[in-house]
Amino acid sequence: MNGLLPGSQSFGLHSGYRWLIPVVSTGLMILEYLLARHILHDTRQTHDLRETAATFGMALVKAPIRALTVGIVVVPFVLVYQYRLFDIPLNSAWAVVALFLGTEFFYYWHHRAAHSIRWLWATHAVHHSPTKLNLTAGIRLGWTGLISGNFLFFLPMVWLGFHPLAVLGMMGVNLGYQFFIHTQLAPSLGPLEWVLNTPRHHQVHHASNASCLDKNFGGILIVFDRLFGTFAARPADEALRYGLARPLISYNPVYIAFHEWIAILRDLGRAQGWRERWRLLFGRP
Repeated sequence: MNGLLPGSQSFGLHSGYRWLIPVVSTGLMILEYLLARHILHDTRQTHDLRETAATFGMALVKAPIRALTVGIVVVPFVLVYQYRLFDIPLNSAWAVVALFLGTEFFYYWHHRAAHSIRWLWATHAVHHSPTKLNLTAGIRLGWTGLISGNFLFFLPMVWLGFHPLAVLGMMGVNLGYQFFIHTQLAPSLGPLEWVLNTPRHHQVHHASNASCLDKNFGGILIVFDRLFGTFAARPADEALRYGLARPLISYNPVYIAFHEWIAILRDLGRAQGWRERWRLLFGRP
């Protein structure tokens, strides 16, 4: 496996700086809270400290889970890479652009599927459960991504010939960017709103208003939403409500992580026949 991952040693060296990520992100969350107090003079619109505490509890458990699952996910990536169609080294601008656009494309379809297939939604619903949109929502992530099979959507990139570490690294860039768009304090970014997934677009994605459901699935870019008909601008005539369409009122990290899986098991117990069980697992949430 090490022979297939020639960049793994340098990757491990840089991982020594990973402690900077939680330190910097926590500092930004605190800064956002202070800005909300200064600008709005009332943080009830942007923050719920009980939700924030639950989110930090989830993030503390997520960290070791992520470390474990990355080691597991690397295995299918390496196996698929052995049967790649091409070798695509990242020694030219076009290759980096292709990696970026390909990752964005497959992320869009993964994210859209996570809203359309209940098996995937069981993990992703965790991220949509906060009723206040702020930077802490960016770190409220499900613990069961490996069970849902999220990684499967990115295997075609490896099969085409991009190195597994390159794909995983670009996925990290994608998710890292998205941390910053979980906020209500950012202004409009003007012409960039046509190309980038901005805080205003992501506010729509997290809103549970009927006009906002299943919209704006992009990662860094919003262009695939515009191409495939899932884009929606922020409504000018209605206030946005955040959280699940059926609100989850819980501050227990374990229940938040597994509430949709529990609902699936309950529904399966009541199901009549295999066709209904299949629909409950893989139909719309």
